[in-house]
Amino acid sequence: MSARTANAVALLKESPETLDGFLKLSQTFESTTLDPHSRETVVLTVAERNQCHLCVDMHEAKMAALGPAPDAERLAAVRLFTLRVLASAGAVSDEETAAFEAAGYTRRNALEVVLGIGAYTLSTFANRLTRAA
Repeated sequence: MSARTANAVALLKESPETLDGFLKLSQTFESTTLDPHSRETVVLTVAERNQCHLCVDMHEAKMAALGPAPDAERLAAVRLFTLRVLASAGAVSDEETAAFEAAGYTRRNALEVVLGIGAYTLSTFANRLTRAA
């Protein structure tokens, strides 16, 4: 754990419930059927949108450690779908969902994207609030 990450965790400890909630949500997100590259794409999309520089740095490193993505078009689809879910507060159109599914994702994956958005919205907002980001 880097010093910046440790500092962010220390700042969240001021609210043990918030820290515990994030840890549980992120652990649950890691156990979804989304592949690791897709999960990191969701996290990076949320972190970039919410301007959490700490999260972007940390998850870019995590993505790099995964190695080359097997399918860049598929990751572009999950990134776009994540942005559309965020922009519409979940009210994506049938066409947008169909495009996500056409990239090889499922309805289950769509709900898992929502889980990732929730977990990392909590993290990015808390990091910005505590000035960790």
